[in-house]
Amino acid sequence: MAVMMETPFQPISDDEPESKFEQLCRDLEESNEDLPLGYRAEIIGGNIVMSPWSKGRYLSILRSLHNQLTGHTPPGHSAMTTPNLFVFPQQERGYGPDLHVADDEAVDLDTILLPGSALSLVAEQTSTSTRGTDLTDKVNVYGKGEVPVYVLIDMQKGMVTVYHDPTPDEGYRAHTQVKFGDKVHIPVPFDFELDTAGWKA
Repeated sequence: MAVMMETPFQPISDDEPESKFEQLCRDLEESNEDLPLGYRAEIIGGNIVMSPWSKGRYLSILRSLHNQLTGHTPPGHSAMTTPNLFVFPQQERGYGPDLHVADDEAVDLDTILLPGSALSLVAEQTSTSTRGTDLTDKVNVYGKGEVPVYVLIDMQKGMVTVYHDPTPDEGYRAHTQVKFGDKVHIPVPFDFELDTAGWKA
C-alpha cells in the first residue's frame, strides 16, 4: 500500500520562491534517513509517496535482468538495483526505479536527487500498490524525459513491456510486449535479446 504525505508549499524567501516540486525535493532529501523501515519514497503528482519495498520473490527477476544487462550497457554506464531517486523537474516527478542503468559520472553527486537525464534504462516491477503508476504516470514521464528504454515487468499479469523511441513531446513511440518465458529485444543503446525463461508472476 502506498502512503502519501502532503507537503505545503513554503517558499524560502520572497526574493527566490521555490516551486512546490523544489520544496518536495528538499523535504525528501532532508527526511531521507527518517523514512519508516521498509519503505522508499518518490515524488508523484505533487506528493511524497512512500511505498513498501518489494517482496523477496521479486529479486530473482531483477537478478536475471541485471545479469543479462551486464556486457550490454553503454560505455561508462552501470546497471544497479540500489534505491536511488531520479528527478524530472520539468514534469515535477522523482522516481526510484527497481533497476536502472545510468551514466556513472553524471550520478557521482553529493545528493540523493540524481538527474533523470543520466538514465539509459529503467525497469519497474509492478505491485498491487504501485501498478497504476508504473503503467501510466511512469510511462509518460520516462518517455517525455527521454529515457531510452523502459522495461515494465507486470507481476500481476506475467508480462514484460519494453518501451523505446522516446520524444519530449510524445513520450515513447514504440513498445513490444511478451509473456513471461519468451524473449524480447532490448533496443539500442543495449541491443540484445532479453530471455525471460524462468520468470514467474
